[in-house]
Parts: sequence; C-alpha cells; structure tokens
Amino acid sequence: MTKRIHVLEDDGDIRYIIEYLLKNEGYELQLSSSVSELKSKLRDALPDLFIIDVMLPDGNGIEICDDLKSDMFTKHIPVIVMSANPRSKQMSSQVCADDYISKPFDLEDVLTRINNLLLKKSA
Repeated sequence: MTKRIHVLEDDGDIRYIIEYLLKNEGYELQLSSSVSELKSKLRDALPDLFIIDVMLPDGNGIEICDDLKSDMFTKHIPVIVMSANPRSKQMSSQVCADDYISKPFDLEDVLTRINNLLLKKSA
C-alpha cells in the first residue's frame, strides 16, 4: 500500500524539491503552504507521516507538532520538523517530534529519515 506524506512548507521551491523527491520514491503526497490549508486537508484523509516547517505564514510548526501529538486521531503519526533555526531542534524534541531536519538538507538524508520512521511505524 502506498504511504501518504503530508508536507507543510510555505517555501514553494523547497516544497517542490520535496514533492519531486518523494514522488520519485513512490509516495503519495498532500501539500500545504499554511496551517489553515493543512487543517482543511486533514479532514479528507490522514497521512502516514508529516513533514512540517517551523516558520509559517499563519502559525508555528512547533505548535502544530504539539497539537498533532496531543490529538487522539493524529498522535500515532510520525512528525518530522524542518527548520533553518538551530534552536528549533531542541524545541521540536520538547513537543515529541519524531525527527528533525536542519535546512539546508541533504536529499538522501531526508529519504533515509522518512523511510526509517515509516518502517518503525509499520513494525
């Protein structure tokens, strides 16, 4: 069964790179550029994994991660937080993010982290 990944990233170029990378790996994608768009799309279908940027036009990815991990419908879904701010790594672990990716990122590293989390979830 194809795994679905929801990417919340407001930078169109970064969103495109992640989309291209993950589609080539056979993942199904949901893409959002804002928190409100994410919430709207979650009503339709839940993903198998979230990738969330920290700095967003209408919210903070750390707070979104905390909300997802506190919600009974989404707390089991792995969350990867992405940021260019080194302080975000510590903050993301405090809200139970499953992983953290520092920007700029290595594409192979991103794939490895995603695959590891999805394998762990399946086990």
